Amino acid sequence: MFLESQLNHPMQSGSIEVICGSMFSGKTEELLRRLKRANFANLKVEIYKPLVDTRYDNKKIVSHDNNSINSIIVGKSSDILSLTKNPEVVAIDEAQFFTDDLSDTCNKLAAKGIRVIIAGLDMDFLGLPFGKIPSLLAIAEHVTKVHAICQDCGAIANYSFRTTKEEDLVDLGEKNNYKPLCRICFNKNV
Repeated sequence: MFLESQLNHPMQSGSIEVICGSMFSGKTEELLRRLKRANFANLKVEIYKPLVDTRYDNKKIVSHDNNSINSIIVGKSSDILSLTKNPEVVAIDEAQFFTDDLSDTCNKLAAKGIRVIIAGLDMDFLGLPFGKIPSLLAIAEHVTKVHAICQDCGAIANYSFRTTKEEDLVDLGEKNNYKPLCRICFNKNV
């Protein structure tokens, strides 16, 4: 059921928002900004992150700028459905690390009238679509693509270039393992 009041609110209940981009582009910062606004509006918010994401903190979502918020750790996205306690907003960070059907989980939450905000990498270190993000982009009402700055030339960066020789697709890393690059600099380095 679509409410008439939703017509005037771009960030509506019962919707899916995806924030995507390369590493160091501000995805988590944007997620935290939206959550602060939801908290300011006294909305009931629940925040989830995947079990595998242990870079900065085991229980908090932490941005590269050290802003943080408490979160609930889940092994798979379908766990979110059983853990929710009537939230108005559900936030999911590092969505690319979920291996099960995250799209199905998000669709079920949105169908219950919940505003779902998801952040994640849209491309892996090879420059290919990453994990479940492409299917989330297809079903989202709102998509925000954020960009970093290329560390080699200063242009807008869209790629997460891995600076180590690690070949596994998932390699949790930070500034010493990855650098943001523009398309031209990325292609020069691969």
